[in-house]
Amino acid sequence: MMQSTYPLERDLGMRYYASDAAGTGGKLRSVAEDFIVEEIPPEPKGGTTGPYLICNLTKTNWELQHAVKEIANRLAISHRRIGWAGTKDRNAITRQRISIFNVTAERVSEVRLKDIVLEPIGISNESLLLGDLQGNRFDILIRDTDSTDLAHTVESITKTASEGIPNYFGLQRFGALRPVTHRVGEWILKGNYEQAVLTYVGMVFPGESDSARVVRSEFLESRDIETALHRFPVQLSFERSMLHYLRSHPDDYAGALLELPPKLLSMFVSAFQSYLFNCALSQRFDDGHTMHDPLPGDMLIFANGRTDTATATNLTAVSMHIKRGRCGIALFMPGKEMAAGQVPDATTLSLLEEHHITPSDFERAAKFVRTKFEGAYRPIALRTEIVSSLENNDKDVRLKFTLPPGHYATTVCREFMKADPVKMI
Repeated sequence: MMQSTYPLERDLGMRYYASDAAGTGGKLRSVAEDFIVEEIPPEPKGGTTGPYLICNLTKTNWELQHAVKEIANRLAISHRRIGWAGTKDRNAITRQRISIFNVTAERVSEVRLKDIVLEPIGISNESLLLGDLQGNRFDILIRDTDSTDLAHTVESITKTASEGIPNYFGLQRFGALRPVTHRVGEWILKGNYEQAVLTYVGMVFPGESDSARVVRSEFLESRDIETALHRFPVQLSFERSMLHYLRSHPDDYAGALLELPPKLLSMFVSAFQSYLFNCALSQRFDDGHTMHDPLPGDMLIFANGRTDTATATNLTAVSMHIKRGRCGIALFMPGKEMAAGQVPDATTLSLLEEHHITPSDFERAAKFVRTKFEGAYRPIALRTEIVSSLENNDKDVRLKFTLPPGHYATTVCREFMKADPVKMI
C-alpha cells in the first residue's frame, strides 16, 4: 500500500491507496460530460396509484439539494415534498429518479430550469427514500494524464480495483470545495448548535472564491447578521436562510439549523459517522493490517447478506472466503443504538472517546434532526470490474464501472490518479 501525501485527504482520514503503482495524474470534470452518473433503480414499488409522481431528473452541474429547492420553487411547493434515492455529484451529468408529492405531470412538464430536465414516468403510493436504488453506473474521463507508461499503469490499477481498494467515503461526502459537513455534524452531536451554525456559515476553505472567503471571515469576526445578509451572495442560499432566521430570532441557533432541508441537516451527522469510518480504516493500515487479512473479532459480510464473525480458530477458512470474493470484512459505524452483536472496534471506540462523543449524543441528534442514526456495518474494501480505455492520443483515460449504493466513484478515480484532490472536484 501507498500513503497519500495530500493534507486534505489525510485530514479526512483517507490516508492510503491500495496499489503501489504510480498514479496516472490528470484531472476530473474538465467539462460536465467527463463525469456521467446514471442511477440503477430498483424494481418498482408502491403500486401504480397514489399521491407521488415519479420523475426522471437529468441535471448538469447542479448540486442536488439546490436543484430540488429550485424545482420546488417553480412548483410553488415545499422542498420537503420531494424525495430521492441517492445524492449525486454536482460537477457532472447525472440521471436519477425523484418523487414529488401531490403534483400533476402537467405542472412538472411546465418547469423550465437551465441544465435540468424533468420527465414524469409514473405514480406511486410511496415516496422515494435514501437507498431506494440498486447502484450507479459511471462513465468517467480523466484528462491530461502525466504517466510515463499510462497503459501499464491503468492495467495495473484496474487489476487492483477488481481485488479491492479502501472503501473510503469520498471527498464529496464532506463537501468538495468546503469539506465542512462532518465538522458541523460533530457540533450537532455535541449539542453546540451555535458552533454548528458558525462553522457552516463562517468557516473558510481555500477552494472557494476570494469573495466568499472574505464575507465568511467578516461574519465570523463581527457576528453582524445584517451586514452579512447584504454581503453574502445569493447563491449561498442555505447560509442566507439561517442568517434570515437569526435576524428574526437572535441566538436561536437550533432554529437556524432547522431552516435547512431535512436531508441536508441529517447529512451533517452522517458525515461525521463517515469521517470516523475513514479514520478507523486508515488506522487499521497504520497498524500493519490489510483489507483482506481478517483479525479475530472482525465482522464478515457475505455476498448473500449473511454475517459472521472471524475467530482465532476460523481465520484460515475466512481468509479463503475473502480471497474468493465470497465475503468481506466490515467496520461498524456507531450510532444511537446497537443491535445484538454490533460492537465498534477498539479504534472506533478510541476515536469516539477522543472526540467526546457517546451513544446518547447520537440519540439526542436523532431527535433534533428526526433521523435515526442507527449504527451500521460498512465493507472496508471496494471491489469493481472496470472497463478502461485510452483516448486522445493516449493522454486521457476513460473508466466505466458500476458501484453499489453508498460507494464513491471518486474513491475509484483517486486510486487511479493519485493526484491532488482539488483535481477531482
